[in-house]
Amino acid sequence: MDHHSTLARIGHHIGGVPVADGDAPAQDVTNPATGAVTGQVALARAETVDRAVAAAKAAFPAWRDTPPIRRARLMNAFLALVRTKKDDLAHAITAEHGKVFTDAQGEVERGIDIIEFACGIPQLLKGDYTEQVSQGMDNWTLRQPLGVVAGITPFNFPVMVPMWMFPVAIATGNTFVLKPSPTDPSASLLMADLMVQAGFPEGVFNVVQGDKVAVDALLAHPDVKAVSFVGSTPIANYIYETGARQGKRVQALGGAKNHMMIMPDADMDKAADALIGAGFGSAGERCMAISVAVMVGDAGDRLIPALKARAEALKIRNGTDLEAEMGPIVTAAARDRIASYIEAGVAEGADLVVDGRGFTVPGHENGFWLGATLFDRVTPDMKIYREEIFGPVLSCLRVDSFAKGLQLINDHEFGNGVSLFTRDGHLAREFGRQVQVGMVGINVPIPVPMAWHGFGGWKRSLFGDMHAYGEEGVRFYTKQKSIMQRWPESIVEGAEFTMPVAR
Repeated sequence: MDHHSTLARIGHHIGGVPVADGDAPAQDVTNPATGAVTGQVALARAETVDRAVAAAKAAFPAWRDTPPIRRARLMNAFLALVRTKKDDLAHAITAEHGKVFTDAQGEVERGIDIIEFACGIPQLLKGDYTEQVSQGMDNWTLRQPLGVVAGITPFNFPVMVPMWMFPVAIATGNTFVLKPSPTDPSASLLMADLMVQAGFPEGVFNVVQGDKVAVDALLAHPDVKAVSFVGSTPIANYIYETGARQGKRVQALGGAKNHMMIMPDADMDKAADALIGAGFGSAGERCMAISVAVMVGDAGDRLIPALKARAEALKIRNGTDLEAEMGPIVTAAARDRIASYIEAGVAEGADLVVDGRGFTVPGHENGFWLGATLFDRVTPDMKIYREEIFGPVLSCLRVDSFAKGLQLINDHEFGNGVSLFTRDGHLAREFGRQVQVGMVGINVPIPVPMAWHGFGGWKRSLFGDMHAYGEEGVRFYTKQKSIMQRWPESIVEGAEFTMPVAR
């Protein structure tokens, strides 16, 4: 008997109920720590996407007309359920993504922040009002939902990134179709079940598993009014161009090459700790991971020995081990791709200080393992500097001045996150003003903004005009309407043929 026939089927969630979609093509889901296939996820065909969009469209009129305070109360009920089930969500993340359990718990907590923000939607939807803009005339603005909106989310944050999107979208009155990564799909169904338990009406939140077929179906569907995406830059560019051509509002967050510049006056122990955590946490599979250290002056000579010792001492284990500091790579293909970058760095002449290739965990030899990798004396022309590796590879460059380090960062095509470690307040201020990056940390290695500030990069790290979540998210998922009102008693007699002006 085919062993696939005994595996759990991971399907969709449409109109408030699970949908197995047993006839659809499927993809294996694996545990990265063991390499074992743990389930099969259905890959939706276009007709399944149509069904999900239809359910969301049918739910929209009543949901749009639901008072914001009632939408907020349902979101608050969802928040309470997520809090009680946060370890279940974290276990689902670790089982299919591989990140260590404590990191998965942190991911869920950051998602909870966004739900809490969305619970304040009555205040966030308040418009502006001006009395007597002209004789007997008032003018006000309000924000209204778009309709059916979709989120296409990546493997590296299967809970947090969807929560960047759907709580704000739904609280503002839209209905939502989530297309998560097929690599780690189970968390999406747990969230859908919690939405049902919280009391959200059927069709307000839907999940469609799938690959490019599902993505293209969402992009082409005339009833999908907006698409939010997080992933690699080539796909973000494709999503943005395709969606815009279809007349949709698009927010597409792409790749990164996040730098951390270390000045000679920085606390080197704290800088080393920050680089290790930000570079190798979640095996470097974060869009905000630090993958480049820009070491100014003699900072390199002082940092490299400390980085080498810390990288070699990392506790790399199954993510279920509570002492683990780094888990496996998400898939065998990703591990092999990252290893090819290490080979390229060696071939181009970088100094390989710590080599993570060939690393294994006893008892988990079939897992997708790669150790921490550290390069020194990398140059800007090297592939390992120019391209996003998305793995546990830290590249160190040396420059002789703050100005050269800043220029290096500003010249890179990506502009997602950046950090500066220094004790110099003037340099910190100038760095924050001049750096061409969307999210900046001063002695903060991973400057992910809090829920009410919004997340987004610059340059080829973001396609679209608005950042994710926060008030930017409210603007993205709503459209402004301006209303001018006057009553007959105030209307001047006779036709007016000139541009109206304030009287």
